[in-house]
Formats: sequence, C-alpha cells, structure tokens
Amino acid sequence: MHFQWDWLCLGVLIITSVTAGMENEENLDADVEVENFDKQSQEADVDRDKSSIEVVYQTPKPTGEVYFTETFDEGMSRWVLSVTLKEDMDDNVAKYDGRWEVEELKENAVPGDKGLVLKSVAKYHAISAMLTKAFVFDDKPLIVQYEVNFQKGIDCGGAYIKLLSSSSDLNLEYFFDKTPYTIMFGPDKCGEDYKLHFIFRHKNPKTGEYDEKHAERPDVDLKKFYLDKKTHLYTLVLKPDDTFEILIDQTVVSKGSLLENMIPPVNPSKEIDDPTDQKPDDWDERPKIPDPNAVKPDDWDEDEPAKIEDPDAVKPKGWLDDEPQYVPDPNAKKPKDWDEEMDGEWEAPQIPNPKCETAPGCGEWVRPMKNNPKYKGKWRAPMIDNPNYQGIWSPRKIPNPDYFEDLHPFKMTPVSAVGLELWSMTSDIYFDNFIICSEKEVADRWAADSWGLKKLVASANEPGMFSQLLAAAEEHPWLWVLYIFTLALPVGLTVLFCWPGKKSDEYIDFKKTDVSKQIAKGELKEETGEFEDDELEEEKENEYTGEDERREMDEIKRELIKETKKMGREAPVSEDEGEYVEDIYDDEEENEVPHEEENQVPDESQEGDILNKSDSEDEKKEAVEGMGDRPLKSVRKRRVRKD
Repeated sequence: MHFQWDWLCLGVLIITSVTAGMENEENLDADVEVENFDKQSQEADVDRDKSSIEVVYQTPKPTGEVYFTETFDEGMSRWVLSVTLKEDMDDNVAKYDGRWEVEELKENAVPGDKGLVLKSVAKYHAISAMLTKAFVFDDKPLIVQYEVNFQKGIDCGGAYIKLLSSSSDLNLEYFFDKTPYTIMFGPDKCGEDYKLHFIFRHKNPKTGEYDEKHAERPDVDLKKFYLDKKTHLYTLVLKPDDTFEILIDQTVVSKGSLLENMIPPVNPSKEIDDPTDQKPDDWDERPKIPDPNAVKPDDWDEDEPAKIEDPDAVKPKGWLDDEPQYVPDPNAKKPKDWDEEMDGEWEAPQIPNPKCETAPGCGEWVRPMKNNPKYKGKWRAPMIDNPNYQGIWSPRKIPNPDYFEDLHPFKMTPVSAVGLELWSMTSDIYFDNFIICSEKEVADRWAADSWGLKKLVASANEPGMFSQLLAAAEEHPWLWVLYIFTLALPVGLTVLFCWPGKKSDEYIDFKKTDVSKQIAKGELKEETGEFEDDELEEEKENEYTGEDERREMDEIKRELIKETKKMGREAPVSEDEGEYVEDIYDDEEENEVPHEEENQVPDESQEGDILNKSDSEDEKKEAVEGMGDRPLKSVRKRRVRKD
C-alpha cells in the first residue's frame, strides 16, 4: 500500500511539471505568434528575450497592391492640417487648433519607429491625407488597418479615422466634422462607455439622402485596450458578399452582415403603422377590473390607525424625567472673534447628557407604539378578469411608401482620402502604420513588420509573472484569496498523499518475522506462570466465544500435541541441552480475544504419550506443567538441539 502512494505522488508531480512546461511553451509561443506571417516577415522578428534597444527596425514596405500606406518615419509632409471652423460654435472654441507631432513611443519604443501623436487637451484636431488612388467598392474587399496607443490612458476622446468620400470639391484644408465620409472606424470612449465604431453612410436609392448605419456593439470587453498603454492593431475587413469583420490585434471581436447586423437596418420594413389610424374611445385595454359586485364588510373600519400606543408598557425604573437628553458642553468656550452684534448670542454646542449614560433614559417618557390589530386600511374591491378586455391596441399596417431593397450595400460611395477629426480630454494618443488594401495577406505582412515588432518589445519589457500577480492583487484585493487557495491546494494534496504515515497493524503483521530466542527451562516455567493470574478472568470472558472459535482452538491443541510428540521422539530434552522457542503469534493480538480452551490441559492419554517419550522424570514433569500451565494462544514450537 505504501508503494502505491509513492507511485501516485510521483505521478502527480510528473503531470504537474509536464503541464507547467506546456503552459510555458504556449505562453512563449503566444507572445511571438502573429497570424499568417510568411518567412520574409518572420526573418525581421527578433528573439522575445532581447530588449527593445537590440531590435533592428526597418520601415515596413507593402508587399502587394495598396491604396494607402503611412509609417510617419519621414514625418507628416503628405498630411494636411485643417484651417476651418466647426459649425454652430463660438470661433474661439470651434477652431481646429489641436497640435500634432511625430515622435517615438514613450514606453516600449522601437528605435527609429515613429508615429503621429495628438498632443493637445480639450481642443479640436483635424488632419487628413489623400489616398494613393481612390478605392471603388466593386469586386474587391476593403481592408483598413492602423495602430493606436493610448499612452496616458483615455478619459474622454476618440481615436477613429474617417474615409472621406470622393468628390470634385474635396479640399483637405477645409476638412471638418461635416465633411462627407463613407466609413468611420476605430475606438472611442467617454466615461465608462467603451466603443469600437464601424459606421458607413448609406445612400437611399429613392431619395438620394445618406443615413448612418452603425454596426452592433462587439460582444467583448474592450476596456483593457484603452487602459493598458499598449499599442493595439485595429482592422476592418469589408467583403463584396456584404459581410464584415472587425479585429483587434488580429483577433476577431465582431462580425456580421451589412444587411442584418446594422442599426438601423439598411432596408426599411415593407409595412409601417398607419399614422392616421387612432385608437377608438371605447377600446378597453384593461385585463383586470375591480369586482363591481363586491361590497365593503360592515365591520371594516377605514379610520383605524396602523399604530397605537402599547397600553401594557411600563416606564423603566430609574428613568430621569427631569434630565434633558442633551446639555451644553461645559468645556466649550466662546471664540475670541465672536461678534454678538453680527453673529448673535453665543451658545455652547450640545453634547449628550452624561447622566443619561447610566440611566434607562432621560426626558419625558412616552409609551412605545405597536401594530394596531384592528387596522385594515382602505377597502378596495377585489380584481376580476375584465369581460370587455379587447387586448393592446395597435394601429393597422399599411405599405411603406419609402420602402426600397438594396441587396448589395457593399457598393458604397468611393473614397479618396483618410482623415482624423478628433476631440480629446487626454493627450499623447499615438497613431501609426496606416494601410488600406484589398488583400488580407498584404495587411498581415505589413503588421508583422510594424506592429509585430512593437509587440515583441512590449513583451520583452513586461515585468515577471510574480510582479504581474502582485500588481493585479493590488488592483483587485480579492485575488489574494485565489492565490492562497491555489498555493495551498497542491501543498495539501502533496502532504496528504506523500507524507509517510504510521504503518497499519496489518502491514506490521505482514512484515514481522519469527525471531528465535534461547530460553532456559527455568525461564520457560516462569514465563508460563505469568499467565496464571489472568486465567480466571479469561475463563469468564471465554464463555461468550462462538462455536467457530472453539473449533479453531481444538485444531490448535491437536497441532500442539503432535509437535510435542515429535519433539519427544526426535530430541529428548536433558538438563545439558538448550531449548529454543519460536513465537508464531502477534504480541498485539494475543491479549485481545482470550479463549476458554486456551487454558485447558491435554487429556490423560496425551499426557501418557508425552511421559513415555521423556528420558527422565524431571523432564516428564516439566512437559506436563508446560502443557497444563501455558495458554494455548501463546503457541510455541519447541526445537531441541544438542550443543
């Protein structure tokens, strides 16, 4: 049994170590994994354990057809600052005078890699750039991808981009909030509302007017992307089959259909409520009404109060009727600057009356209130089903005069520029590595050479696991309970299964071997004599033993007689010969269940055989005494050999 526990303990330790090794490998792989990167992109990656100073950065180059790319490594010469004003606002507030700079990240920077940084607080910012070539929504997907880092977190502000609609009068110097756009995409936050926008402006084919269609909110927690001060990669994929995907750090956080997952829907309903239909005056929408046949009982008294004084209450002994509950503070002093003409007569502040602390109460005693058993309240007739109930009224439906069906909302207005039109209460919002293309592989390779390096540097500079656990516990103190339980569980199991325990009696019995011990003839007689005092008590207890135990003891007696005869034939005992005795019984068990037959002596015939086979009278006497006085439970096999 002991060996089984050893093997179990060893197995637990092996499984734990293997699992920990697998988790470490998975974590290491997760830190350096970027989806669908080819060999050329991975050659630019550096080892995760190297610091950001050792990273060799090269400005990424697109590997396929693109409509727009921007790394800001060479500044923002192609970008145009807006000089216009917001509409319907004071000129001093409506100016787009927010400052932009091109600089490296403040933390986990890759040497040589720069980005566009929003620097001002509580100001409007507007900057834009023309695409290399306009994107036309035809038979190719649209992929928009860029990086954002909230270096100081974010209180209230946005980091979304706008794809400006193509038009003959598009002037980037006058880019403002009313400039027509086709798609708006990116993170936005104010208060505790964390958003990830995907909005497209849909043109009504009947009226020619544009309506904004918002994608449903992602079903994920976006908070960490705004507060962890890391660079995150935002990707929008629009497909010609009218589906879309939104990814953060190359993980899909939302996807759906332009026809089914936009609010409001692209296509209006075929029927609408008739605006001229009105609910009839006699329409009854009440499912329950008071029973008109119910009558208030004669004994119902609506004037009875809910509470009454308790007539059985008695004023406690020692109640101080003449002492107020509060008295002026005797230690208070009027302030030196107190002006009675302006401040009035000074009065010391009130404190609890110290005399009331040892008394049941002070002041005028008032009987306590109790519930009035006669109180029933206002009588109301019980409610019954309304026999005239007609259901909830709703206006009739008529065909929607504005109904249309656009089966391919992907075919949007072409775009020819990208712009950032933002307002923020937090500065140092970092933008980098814009790309607009039609192939997902191109966007992934672009990310591998840009965002992938930032991720590696950030991972290499992250604190150790222990530091992260401490930081998490400081933010969420309840994690300490989880930590303690997690540590105590394996330790407790290890102690339970692997700690050497006391061997069981059964195990001791199994391992015990017979030990030979030399005993002189006189000592044997003295040993057998030790049991004489206990034989009387054992005889009384043995009266309740079962029939099976008697048969067992009879068998032991027969074996004893045979052994005695055999000893007499093979080796007669003499005074010059030594005697050896082997114990074949358990010391712990021999005193537990005494038997009646243990103290019985052999019959006369058995004694005669023993006496006839003895060489001397003394030895015969000793043999008879040994058989008569020794308890049979202490069975001893006599072996006699000559020196």
